[in-house]
Amino acid sequence: MNAATKAQNRALDGNEAAVPATGPIDLTHLRRFTLGDKSLELEILGLFIEQVPMTLESLKTALTDQDWRMAAHTLKGSARAVGAWRLAKLSEHAERLGGPSDRSACGTVLREIEAAAAEARAQIASLDRC
Repeated sequence: MNAATKAQNRALDGNEAAVPATGPIDLTHLRRFTLGDKSLELEILGLFIEQVPMTLESLKTALTDQDWRMAAHTLKGSARAVGAWRLAKLSEHAERLGGPSDRSACGTVLREIEAAAAEARAQIASLDRC
């Protein structure tokens, strides 16, 4: 198993998610679903990155554990769909935390999710310029 595969397969350890060698978004994964259609990839990534701030806001303003879990679950699914593995793993961790009843843990994972989302946004912006 090479280093890239090991990095992708690393399990969530504490609050750290595996970081794929391909960057914040695994474009190879996405291309399987778009059949290599670059304009479709950009459209999907654009929709994804538009949705992320709304979901982050839902996490930040969650008043109940159910609201928190629903927002984390939504983000997890969106991230998996586009191959944003680190963001998906962090969202999965957030979903398991339960919610605002543990503000400290939620605040920590939320900051990590925001950082992973920013990395994905930067990668998407660089694709738009190509």
